[in-house]
Amino acid sequence: MLLCFVFVIIIPLALGAGLYARSTLLTHHYSLFNLLFSKIWRPENGDFGFLPFIAGSIWVTLLSLIISVPVCLFTAIYITQYSRHFFIKTIRISIDILAGIPSVVYGVWGIIAVVPFIAKIAPYFHIQTMGYSILAGAIVLSVMIIPFILNILIEIFRTIPIELSEASLSLGATKWETIKHVLMRKALPGIIASIGFGLARAFGETIAVLMVVGNVVQIPKSIFDAGYPLPALIANNYGEMLSIPRYDAALMFAALILFIVVLTFNALMRLLIIRVEKY
Repeated sequence: MLLCFVFVIIIPLALGAGLYARSTLLTHHYSLFNLLFSKIWRPENGDFGFLPFIAGSIWVTLLSLIISVPVCLFTAIYITQYSRHFFIKTIRISIDILAGIPSVVYGVWGIIAVVPFIAKIAPYFHIQTMGYSILAGAIVLSVMIIPFILNILIEIFRTIPIELSEASLSLGATKWETIKHVLMRKALPGIIASIGFGLARAFGETIAVLMVVGNVVQIPKSIFDAGYPLPALIANNYGEMLSIPRYDAALMFAALILFIVVLTFNALMRLLIIRVEKY
């Protein structure tokens, strides 16, 4: 058991060390500030600016959370507090189906349905676009992370002691007041944890997003602009660029950025949960 515990602890350390070692060829020749905040990406000229890719990842991830979190939260509240037990079994089937669909299928659905829809509605905002955009990637990504966030939220609300609801109702509170002031307060650490899990999942998603986001190296200025997230950069270029040492190091550095961002978000969410639980 101790060996298994040590192995689990070593895995993330080994991943981080391996990515750092493979990216040193780039970090030794370029300053960290220039790599992270430069907008110029011309590997053939020796320019490796990761800011457009970082910005693309942030745009898609945050927008997908804005779409998916309210849907998951209100669905979890309705399923656990208002609906019959039959609906919980039904939603479990839907969650399993959504979670089991391959990423590339979501990408194909995005190309067939989401991209044309965005191309049709964009002129109403005085914007001309083919539909491949940050918004398309965020919609596809939000659907992909819904089963993971929703499953956690349902379990959180189901584990809240029923005595809390009964005590609130016995004092004259309405059903909605009980949910808003008692159950939501009790479930807040779990809600934060589910959002953090969804964020980590969304930030590293690759295939479906790169199929609909446009893959244009630029800093998006609106949700209708095309973007190029970090995972898409790695997936699109890794195989054919292994023979170019500095380009290979740049892709490893992109993977290292992803690793550090997800690790940082998880740590911050854990600290936030601890702080919320104290109050």
